[in-house]
Amino acid sequence: MICFLTSRTDLPDREELNPANRFIDELRRVLPNPCRALDICSDPNAWEKTDFYASLTRLYFENAGFRFDSFRVLDGRNAAQAKELVRESNLVILGGGHVPTQNRFFHEIGLRELMKDYDGVVVGISAGSMNSADLVYAQPEEEGEAVDPSYRRFLPGLGLTKTMLLPHYQEVKDDVLDGMRLFADITCPDSMGKCFYAIPDGSYLFIENGREELRGEAYQIRDGVISQISAEGDFVPLN
Repeated sequence: MICFLTSRTDLPDREELNPANRFIDELRRVLPNPCRALDICSDPNAWEKTDFYASLTRLYFENAGFRFDSFRVLDGRNAAQAKELVRESNLVILGGGHVPTQNRFFHEIGLRELMKDYDGVVVGISAGSMNSADLVYAQPEEEGEAVDPSYRRFLPGLGLTKTMLLPHYQEVKDDVLDGMRLFADITCPDSMGKCFYAIPDGSYLFIENGREELRGEAYQIRDGVISQISAEGDFVPLN
């Protein structure tokens, strides 16, 4: 299995994949062309939204020269076919959205077990990248989550990596949620005894043959301290 766990795959306001940090070049190297793609949703019941974003993702790939024998969506409409759909695909796209909602759906369809036998390419987008971890840090994002004592901030994920990613860092680093600073007052305290990696759009975690490498600008959040560990164009091995 080869993984590209991204913050975002496309360029803002352009119907194109982001080529930064050799993203497109590496996809061309490892992805069959044409390929059989499966876009796995973030919300199994948001069918219209899922279809819309899946169509955009397909467009971005096609505009970069990739072709598809098939491009299917996995959500609540065909969840019972999850095993067959994963088995028949050589590109699995894990879509963006609300992390806990997607996490529940992944568990409902037994995706962690299904991915153990998968030997194709995985592209994670935002929440999909976060839910790829063995232990997922579900950073609060919706109003009320940061102050809700029943909100679970750590969830079992797909186990594709031990690395806990936080996407869209350039957008959310100064956010305030429930009267608290998202990173200084929420995420940094949650990092005590743990380690997160915050990445802006254009950066990604690349995994091949068990080797993990952060590509592009990235920030480590460990034991309450945020430190930049790489810049645009850098490749930083994590193991």
